[in-house]
This record gives sequence, structure tokens and C-alpha cells, in this order.
Amino acid sequence: MRLIEKARVAAGVLRWRLTWDRGDIDYRPAGLPYPKFLSAREAVGLIPDDATVLSCGLGSSGRCSIFFWAVREAFELTGMPMGLTWISVGAQGGRGRLPGTVEELALPGLVRRYISGHVETARELLHLAERGRLQLHLLPQGEMALAIEAQGAGGGPIVSHTGLGTFLDPRTGGGSVVNGEPGESLVRVAGDALEYRLPRIDVAMINAPYADEHGNIYFRHAAALTESVEAARAARHNGGQVLVAVADLVPFAGDEVMLPAEDVDAVVVNPHNEQTGGIPQRRYWPMFTPEGRENERSAVQKLRFANDLLGITPRRGPAQQAVARLGAALFVREVARGATVNLGVGYGEEVVRILCEQGLHRDIVFTTETGVYGGLPAPGVYFGTAINPLRLESSAWMFHHYREHLDATLLGFLEVDSAGNVNSAMRGDRITDLVGPGGMPSIAGAAQTVIFIGGWMSGARWRVGSNGLRLERPGAPKFVERLRSVSFNAEHALGQGKRVFYVTQVGVFALTPEGLLLIDVMPGIDVERDILAHSGARILQLPGAGPEAAPLAVATGRGFRLSWPG
Repeated sequence: MRLIEKARVAAGVLRWRLTWDRGDIDYRPAGLPYPKFLSAREAVGLIPDDATVLSCGLGSSGRCSIFFWAVREAFELTGMPMGLTWISVGAQGGRGRLPGTVEELALPGLVRRYISGHVETARELLHLAERGRLQLHLLPQGEMALAIEAQGAGGGPIVSHTGLGTFLDPRTGGGSVVNGEPGESLVRVAGDALEYRLPRIDVAMINAPYADEHGNIYFRHAAALTESVEAARAARHNGGQVLVAVADLVPFAGDEVMLPAEDVDAVVVNPHNEQTGGIPQRRYWPMFTPEGRENERSAVQKLRFANDLLGITPRRGPAQQAVARLGAALFVREVARGATVNLGVGYGEEVVRILCEQGLHRDIVFTTETGVYGGLPAPGVYFGTAINPLRLESSAWMFHHYREHLDATLLGFLEVDSAGNVNSAMRGDRITDLVGPGGMPSIAGAAQTVIFIGGWMSGARWRVGSNGLRLERPGAPKFVERLRSVSFNAEHALGQGKRVFYVTQVGVFALTPEGLLLIDVMPGIDVERDILAHSGARILQLPGAGPEAAPLAVATGRGFRLSWPG
């Protein structure tokens, strides 16, 4: 990456850091007679008490910052709106550090119920829930997106096999409810499946790139669509309000209108709207659009540099890079060229980086649950976008697509037990330890090959040497006898004929009807000393031959090469 390019990226990151709390909720462009153009303050005045509000977006893409600020200030000044039910499909918090997120709503009395797929980043709302000032519900993102779509078409709840035998299943867990009565769950048993529902959506909050002077909405130059169009249709079908924040005004272009003016109640022009994290929509990056033609390797370097400067996402050391190489080697061995693949946040991003470095990424159709199809998934704070995507679809479209066409997925985990069940939703026993299921239940339920990739222990210290990877100081085991919460049911997955693998610093495990079978060992790892002695879960080994030893290059990176079999 050239020095001049680094300087440009650094300047952009600094500009964002200095202005990321900037939002003029009273701004309204002059000279627009059309009555739907309002300030953010005026727009949120349309929200009645006790309404159900859905804010669209995931992470830093499609973030409704101007609306979050306006709702907070309205409540602080007037006490209204109050008693809201708030829905966000994907993660929309700022981990208590980033302003302009759903955490702006963490005021007692403003929101009484929060429904989401991913809550780890919404720490201020978790604190409210822990104090009993907020009821919390967790649902899988796929079923949420499809339920929103169904509301827009006048349909009812979604019936799905997603979540069977997990915490979402009322027969084995609490359903959607975290801190309320079981009877309030949004998940019910429906024969051999589960029924997922959402409350009637009254208000849809959407962040879009542009509007024209008539109030038509355009998503040209967006980085992701998420559930924006379906949310607007749901609110409109329910007789509710559709509030859209845009960065700028553009001339009318009939064939590009995605939300017609008659389906929009308020348009708020916010010049500081972002395309995605730290990138103003008015200076959008073409690489995140289907028109993008940027060199993938240089783009990956650019985004990694920006992530390192921000310091919001973790840096991966030598031992973590070894895990990513082991995961990449398994991926190439077990996933066919041309496959459609979903990528989760975390280690999966590193696997994709390695595939890019090895020149294999163009043989895979990568996707994310935001609806981004094709291209190279972007890492860190830009998760949910892609470099040079082929096209942008909605989240609902993508989850429909997954049910028919998803070949493989790379996902993270928090805990694994002897049966191969996975906890990906709860780090500890307190509400503030919640992560949420995210899209994992929906995605793992659709994929034919599921690769979980994560650390063997929490807080362990590893060293990469000339002979491989060495465990210098053990930590808390992640392969345990009993899970805090089941997010992935291994028996159900085996019954569906899925192939499931677990990749860690010590090696690779495969799911079998008898449990976890160790099939590959990281160079430098001793099975007895480093694996069996530090696993609460039962580990199986093939009699006689034992597991394969991964090549030394997997651990060290020196001379590491990948190619498709055959």
C-alpha cells in the first residue's frame, strides 16, 4: 500500500473520528416545497407512544444515526415518544464507544422492549435490561428478515426448522425471551417446526443514499440494502410511518426508484449520512458498489489499515493467523470450486483474506446476510459490505437464496460440547454477556457444509516457532462438558446430512454421530498435553492411525500455498 494512499485513508479515519457525533436534527434544505421533507426532529414527532419501531441497517452500513439522536433528544425534552418496542435485525450498537447508534435509546422509559438478532454491541441497552428496565428478546436474523417481508405482503408468522433443539425452541430453551415471562416469547412450537413472529411494525426507519425533489428514494451507491425495502412495505401495509434519511438530492430517475414517494412519510436530508463506517455518502467509495473495479488485494490492505487505525476490531497475532491458515486449508479441501458461501464476522474474514492472497477467491461466490452478493467480503467495521460486489439484494432475498443454494458457511463460536453443539450467543451468565444468535441459526440451518472457526481457549498464550505452534500458558477451555446456551444443535444438523467442522489453534475436529473426531493436528501441538488435558468435551480419535498432522507451513506461514484439489 503506497504512502500517499495510507495518508488519504488516515485523513479519512481522523475526519470521521472528529465528526462522528455530528448530527443537526433541525436541518432541512431550503427551497423544497414538498411537504414530506422534514427535519429529523419533525420526523420523529410522527412516532406515537407505545409504537413498534424498526430501524434498518447492520453495523456501520445503513446506520440511522440522525433518527437515533432525534428520538433521544425528543424524549429527553418532552418525555415522548415513550414505551416503544424497538426492532433491529442486525447489530446496531457502538459497544458504548461509538455515538449515533441504537445505544442512544438507552434511557429508562423510552424503549420498553428490544428485539434483535445481535445485541453484543448494544451494551447500554443490555445494562438497562440487566437492571430490569427493558425487556429483551433474541431471534435469528433470517427469520426476522422473512417475518418483516411477510408483514409487507399481508402474511402472518414464519414457520421454519431453524432453531430446533436450541435455546430458541420453547421445548429446550426459553424461546425469544431473555428476561420476561415464557408466555411472551415470539417463538412457538408448530408441529415439527417453529413459528416465528414479530409485533406489528408501526414505524420503519431507513437510511438511504439519495432522494429526488418529489420524495422518491434511491439506493444507488449504497454499500448494502439490508431489510430497508421490506421494512417500508411492512410499515405501509400496517398503516404506519416510513421515515427515510438521505445524504443528498438527485434528479428524478424512474427506473432506479426503490421506494416511491407515495410509500414514504418523511424524508430527512442529513449531509453527514454515511455509505458505511467513516465514509460519507457524498464521497462514497465505488469499491463497495456493483460498479466497483478496485484491485482486491490493494483494497483489502486499505481496509485492514483503516480497521487498525480505528482500533474497534481485534488485531490477529501469529497464532490467530495460524488458525486462519488451517481454516483456509480445510475450506479448500472440503468446499468445491464455484460454491456459494456465507461469511461470518471474525476469523472467517481472515480466511477470505488468505484465499485472496492465494488467488482462489474468484472461484467462490461470497455472500453476506445483508444481501451483498459476490465480490470479496470486507472485514472489521466494514462487515456486511463487499469489495466489487456483483449486486446488492435485500436480506430477505438472501435468506431465501440460502435455503436453496447455500453450499458452505464460515462461522464463529464461543463454546462447543462433546456432541458438537455450539454456543454462539452467550459469553457469560449475565445479560451483559449476551451476544445474540445473529444470522448463525438461519445460515447454519441452510448450509450443506458448516465450518466453525475460533479459539481453543480464552486467554491462552501461544507462540509460533520454527517447529510449529506452542501452548505457553493455558486459558479457559472453550470445548466444555456443558454449554451455557445451545445455538446450534448438532444432532439436528447430522439428521439433515450436513458436514460440520470445528477449527482451532490445536487442530480440526469433524462432527460424527459419536461426537467430535480429531482429524487434523496443528504442527507443534501434542494431543495428550495440549488437547485432551484441556478439553471438558470428549474428543474422539481414530484407532491406529490417529489424526493427520497439518503441514508446518500452516503454523509458520513460510511457504504456505493452497490450490483446489485435482
